[in-house]
Amino acid sequence: MKDIVGGVTAAKGFKAASCEANIKYKDRTDMAFVYSEIPCVCAGTFTTNVVKAACVQWDQQIVESGDPMQAVVINSGIANACTGKEGFDACIATAKAVEKTLGVDYKSVAVASTGVIGMQLPVDKLVMGVEKMSKTLDGSIEAGTAASKAIMTTDTVNKEIAVSFEIDGKTVTLGGMSKGSGMIHPNMCTMLAFLTTDISIDKSLLQEAVSDVVAETFNMITVDGDTSTNDTLLCMANGEAGNITIRSKGDEYVIFKKALLHVCRFLAKKMAADGEGASKLFEAKVVNAKTLEDARTLSRAIVGSNLSKAAIFGCDANFGRFLCAMGYSGAEFDQNDVELYFQSPNGRIEVFHKGVPLDFDENVALKIMKADEVTVYVDMNEGTEEATAWGCDLTYDYVKINADYRS
Repeated sequence: MKDIVGGVTAAKGFKAASCEANIKYKDRTDMAFVYSEIPCVCAGTFTTNVVKAACVQWDQQIVESGDPMQAVVINSGIANACTGKEGFDACIATAKAVEKTLGVDYKSVAVASTGVIGMQLPVDKLVMGVEKMSKTLDGSIEAGTAASKAIMTTDTVNKEIAVSFEIDGKTVTLGGMSKGSGMIHPNMCTMLAFLTTDISIDKSLLQEAVSDVVAETFNMITVDGDTSTNDTLLCMANGEAGNITIRSKGDEYVIFKKALLHVCRFLAKKMAADGEGASKLFEAKVVNAKTLEDARTLSRAIVGSNLSKAAIFGCDANFGRFLCAMGYSGAEFDQNDVELYFQSPNGRIEVFHKGVPLDFDENVALKIMKADEVTVYVDMNEGTEEATAWGCDLTYDYVKINADYRS
């Protein structure tokens, strides 16, 4: 497997477009279109929030139907959540606009929205956007990058990646883009993610691979503890690579799943690092836990604690905050088994050893914590399982951004 330049247009047969539809933003692109020249096998995961946006409900129908997916239309600025029948009708109108312009079945068109909750989408602008983008669909790397920028809200950078690998002597490509900066918390996060691949794979296996990988990546990030109404991850596979269709969990499936994990982990970490107002990527790695669920619970608790996040921002090696978060996480453990370290590209230092605080050099700890990426490393000494969670520090700017989000 190797990283290559690109995103959603890197795989064979995929095109993208973007445009300024003036849905909410007035000075930037705010609609994106991802399209496969042929129908795709699809898989998806969605928010666990009981309050689900209209677009989530629409996409769930497509994924669960077993029918193919051929296109996704995304808008930023307005979330189309808490909008009733009118919001669902906007999804249908968008999908039917694609059917009219490109001749694809509207039931194979997914839609996704991100932005302010409780506002109705301007359907006329959505339809005009679809008409405009249908004429500019392009398979270039640049078109994919432009699409990744059009789906941003409070994100400060676009997020995209592509990889290639070999299956049956054929070169297979997997690309993706995502957005997410605030209202990020499992399960899943305020995040949209779109993956495109030219592999040929059975739908049920694709769904299983996606669900497993999401549990290790997108469900292991948190920015602010809020689970969105709009979380959507869609993966489309059009089979254009020409490999023999993967129908069992053999070596080919393992290779694909490894690539999928790499892509999703990259995008998840990019979102965590780009948390609203963030200045650092905050990672928690828990090793030698009794169970995998304990490792995941503990690592998520560490990066999810506001006090821990504030300590990371202040470069304060206050290890008690991280132990406290572990203690209320719900995982059972003996604090007298725990070892806790701070590490970064600037070094590594142990500050707590099997129930006892260590006399450590505060200046060394400060240097370590001043790095742009800081890891809290915890050895539970109780088993063999491990997990990693990602978040960001809590800065003054987080409050500023969210205090005037609608303006």
